Amino acid sequence: MGYHAAMAEKPPYWYLISVLASTLPLEPELAMSLYEVASSLHRSGEGHGEVQQDRIEGRVTNLHRSYAVGSISGPGFEADVEMPAGKGKVRFLLTREGLDLGKRRARLDAALRN
Repeated sequence: MGYHAAMAEKPPYWYLISVLASTLPLEPELAMSLYEVASSLHRSGEGHGEVQQDRIEGRVTNLHRSYAVGSISGPGFEADVEMPAGKGKVRFLLTREGLDLGKRRARLDAALRN
């Protein structure tokens, strides 16, 4: 299985992030973009990252602390998003599955660069 085939088999976003609060409806495409930026911030330790998609702009902030919802816990993030429907905030955490996928991807990227 090639690199692109593996990437095409992404799990649904609700395995990767758990939304703590949102002032706007979270569409799967936006949720996956938030996951991508948050996963990158978690690996790098950086404080902020940008979301740029068709008609969607946003800024994701690494809250540098863990959150828990029931038995789900992980590092927390907050996004300020601007869409055609309006502006909103999304607070979410990366799940264990989301963290694992991020680690596997980072290893795969490193292997492909070498």
